[in-house]
Amino acid sequence: MNIEAFRDYCLSKKGVTEEFPFDKTTLVFKVMGKMFALTGLDNIPFSVNLKCDPDRSLELREIHSEIQPGYHMSKKHWNTVNFSGSLATDMLCELIDHSYGLVVSGLTKKAKQELENL
Repeated sequence: MNIEAFRDYCLSKKGVTEEFPFDKTTLVFKVMGKMFALTGLDNIPFSVNLKCDPDRSLELREIHSEIQPGYHMSKKHWNTVNFSGSLATDMLCELIDHSYGLVVSGLTKKAKQELENL
């Protein structure tokens, strides 16, 4: 999955916005104002930080060399995923979905209702 496909997939999700809150090269995707994915536009190879359940993070890191502790993020809750490696597109989409779902599950009741009404 390249950066264009990644961007399109993230933006296809309900309530998602894209921003550059840190600098001109760090692209952040948020759902209802909460970050679920970020990438550096100049990352070589192309990699993405995604939120992940802590237990699952450890398991994924043991199985896949393309999945490492989150770079400049909480190592417990974030993974850096190499999107230029050998992980299948289905797996990459599932990791994005998981990150999005974790953030949505942590939204306030009000924000969840707003998201539902979009």
